Amino acid sequence: MKLSEIKQVLAERQITLTKSLGQNFLHDANQLRRIVQLAELQRADRVLEIGPGLGPLTELLLRSAGEVLAIEKDGRLVQVLAEHLGAGQASVDAPKAKLRLVHDDALEYLKREPKDWTGWKLVANLPYSVASPILVELAWSAAGPERLVATLQLEVAKRLMAQPGHADYGVLTLLVQLEYQPLDWFKIPAACFFPSPDVDSACVALRRRDQPLLPLSLRAAFAAIVKRSFSQRRKMMAKLLKADWPVASLERAFSEVPLPRQTRAEAVSLAQFAALTRSLYERRNL
Repeated sequence: MKLSEIKQVLAERQITLTKSLGQNFLHDANQLRRIVQLAELQRADRVLEIGPGLGPLTELLLRSAGEVLAIEKDGRLVQVLAEHLGAGQASVDAPKAKLRLVHDDALEYLKREPKDWTGWKLVANLPYSVASPILVELAWSAAGPERLVATLQLEVAKRLMAQPGHADYGVLTLLVQLEYQPLDWFKIPAACFFPSPDVDSACVALRRRDQPLLPLSLRAAFAAIVKRSFSQRRKMMAKLLKADWPVASLERAFSEVPLPRQTRAEAVSLAQFAALTRSLYERRNL
């Protein structure tokens, strides 16, 4: 769907876009193709799209994948999508793939209906206000998608791709990278959206790790340690973690990793956080 077509549909339906829903539609054909290329779609792939809007990305996904589940919160757009793509609330045969269109709040849907996403790929222009919690929800599901390809706010993209020592490295980085390995990313100019957003944008691609760094039983512990460690970035981790752990346990764990007692969270790698989690929790009763 071209920009002129988007404007025409909105005018004909008298649809006023809602800023709170993050309704900035990506219409540039070149950028849309780059997103699909990052997804490396095959005919057997099943794709989760969140926030399809008026469907310009959905159209491309239907040409490349075998199945698309599109979740849209705005009921007005759901109606347009159903007419334009021939989709209803149930699965129907689209021209080249099977499409299921769901009218729902995506984050609530993901929390309410746990699903085995094995064999799925997320490919979406995410609503910027809820992009981070959606990605964490998918990353921490018992069986997450094999790939995450998402367009989001540039500053969030930088956090997702960050490495230790960078200013963008933090809680979001570690929560997502615990399960997903960053692959690639590219910036998208504001002029490629309608209306143009007030922030810079980027598309990121991450692949689910072949082997998890921690078992599911230690995920919550990992999150607690990471959040406490970054609660005051300029303070030493050991001092912050004393709020939750005896000094003797911390000294043993820091020695085993190993980590200097003066270390700040921004300098600690994902592997070191995982090792610290194992040391503290697997030996907490010793």
